[in-house]
Formats: sequence, C-alpha cells, structure tokens
Amino acid sequence: MRVRQFELRLLAVALTVLWAAGGGIVLIAYRPGGPVDMLVGIAASLPLVVSVAAIVWPPLVRSDRGSAGVFWLGLLAGLLLVPSIAGVAGQVLQGGTEPLLPSLEIVYPWALALVATSLFAGLGISRQLIPEVGVGRRRLAASIAFSVVATSVIGGVFAGVSQADDAALRDKPAAESRFGPTTVLVAPAECDRALATARTAQLDLDLWGDVDTRAIGTVNLTGSRSGADVSWTAQVVRSDLFGQYGAARVGSSAWTQSPGSGWAVAAPTAIDGETLDLDVMAGALSLDNRATAEDRGLEYVEGARARHCRVAVDGQTFADSFPQVTWLVGTANLATWRGQLDFWVFGDGEVGMISGSVNGDAQGILPHGLLATVKVRMTATDRDEPVTISPPQT
Repeated sequence: MRVRQFELRLLAVALTVLWAAGGGIVLIAYRPGGPVDMLVGIAASLPLVVSVAAIVWPPLVRSDRGSAGVFWLGLLAGLLLVPSIAGVAGQVLQGGTEPLLPSLEIVYPWALALVATSLFAGLGISRQLIPEVGVGRRRLAASIAFSVVATSVIGGVFAGVSQADDAALRDKPAAESRFGPTTVLVAPAECDRALATARTAQLDLDLWGDVDTRAIGTVNLTGSRSGADVSWTAQVVRSDLFGQYGAARVGSSAWTQSPGSGWAVAAPTAIDGETLDLDVMAGALSLDNRATAEDRGLEYVEGARARHCRVAVDGQTFADSFPQVTWLVGTANLATWRGQLDFWVFGDGEVGMISGSVNGDAQGILPHGLLATVKVRMTATDRDEPVTISPPQT
C-alpha cells in the first residue's frame, strides 16, 4: 500500500508541475493589453489547487484493478495537458489580441485534463470524507460530483475572466501594430477597389494539406521582400521529403536552393514566380478577381484596423498565386479545384493577411484518395519599413 501511495503521490506531483507550467505561461507571458490580463493568468492557475489536493490526499484504492485504473486516469490527465500547454505557449508567443477562449485547440485538451485531474483528486478527497469500509460506490459518486463541481467552477471562472478581458480589448486599437496603422480615422479600402502594393514586407507563408483528412505535408516559409528583390527559405515536410527550399534575388543576381544542396546561381527570371505577396496580388487578388469580393466587415488584427474580405478562387489561380503548393500536390491538376481566400485590407490600403483553402479530386495526389484539401495562411508585416536583402552565403 505504501508503494502505491508513493506512486500516486508522485503522479500527482507531475500533474501539479504541468498545471503550474501552463498557468505560469499565461500568468507571466499573456499580455494582450486588457485590464484583467493578470486575472486571466490567475484563473489559468486555479487547477493547481486540485492537483495539490491529490498530493496531500493521494487517490489510494485497495484493489489491484482499481489502483491501475486510478493510475491510468492520472496519466491520461498528464497526456492531455501536454498539447494544451503547447497550444497556450504557441498562442502566447504568437502575440496579438486573440483571447485564450474560445480557442478550440486550447479548450478541448484543457477541459478534458481538468476533468481527469479533478476526478483523480476527488478519489483521494472522498476517501478522507468517507473513511468507512465497503462504501466504494458512495466514494465514486462523491468523486464524480467533486469532479463536475470543480471543473464547472474553475472552467467558468477561467472562461468568464478570459471573455471579459477580450471584450475590453475587442474595440481598442493598439498604439502600434506590425500589421498596419492603428488609427480609427482612416477607413481601410473597399474589397473591390484598387489596393496599394507594399514596397517592402516581412513575409510568412504556411501551406498544409490532407487527403480524406489524412495529412500529406506542410510548407513553412519565411522571408522578406524589398521591391522586386526577395529572399526566403522554406521547410517542406512530406512522407517522402524533408528538406529546405530557398530563393533570393538582389538586383540582377539570383540564387535558388533545393533539398540536399546549397545555394546555386540562377537566372533572375527564375525568381519571377517566387515573389510571394506580389504573386498573390497579381493572381488571386487581382482587381478583376476581386470584382465580386464579399465584404465581411471591419476587424482588429493585433490592434490594427482592417477590412475582412473574401473572394472565390479556382485551383489554377490558387496554384499561380502560391506556386509552392506544388511541393505538396506534385503534378496534380488543380484546374477543377475550387475554394476561397479571406484577406484583410489595412488602413494603408495594403493587404497584410491572407487565409483560405481549395479542394478537389485527390486522384492526382493519392490514387486511392477521394477529396484533397490544401490550406494557406500568409502574413505580410512591417510593410514599407526599411528592409535589406542580402545575397545568400553560398
């Protein structure tokens, strides 16, 4: 019994460390600028009370089967906490004014982990409150009741404080933003009007796809552009490929990079279709293609006022705008594919964010597949700020 008690207490300590890590990240680093940012962090740390209770009163069960079940319950709580902590860390590091709730990737594992932790602790607490022998069902019912109450109270407090903080931020422009002007005096351009093209920009592009919900790969690209000069590198991950591509052009000189090889000199025209945001503006977001764009209203993106627009695209237009998609779909014909792109026009009349997807026949990608989908997200930040494009080190 002492060995079991030590093991369960050790597991409770591990859960406490994980809850402390998740709550600590929010408490220390989550600062979108709301009036109750600190309270959001405190609310995120409330599960520590429950996990500490499991250390003080470990959920000891006499039977071998019951003891194994309790151990797996605590282990499950820990496994659910890991993606929750990763989601919180990613969102906090990304910054911006996006609230922690309602963010499904954070809420789902966090809520399940809280239920499991509360039940784990409740089994130990109920043993202290109901010490009589032969009342296992009463203890289990009390443990479940404790889990429901603790999850409801902690979840309700966390959700309420997070939503209150978000409500205070929703219509509050920031002093400055990497996405564009924050003043409310300048209205972003209409979706179907002529848009300005940024002279310079820091660019990030993510592409990912799936066939019948099974992932086929990802592309993570980062770079910068100044006029026609551009430099970027992209990490490509597929089942048959893991490597880095790259392209750079400075004046009349150009270079390219492929997986397994270094930078090599290329013709400047080889980079004409690799200029990222310029390709999108000339393709999917050309004036003709935006003639029927849908205006979805004004929003704030990291404090910058923007007009949210949506436009329909076909697969070929998508491929012309994002030629990097070939790293995911190969030689598949996207002509029959259909989809849409959301784009955000900021106060300077420039597009700073694009998000969308296209889907269609998967036969050209996987012969046994039915429906293939490719999604994209591109950001162009710090636009029109000074940028120096340097030749790559060959």
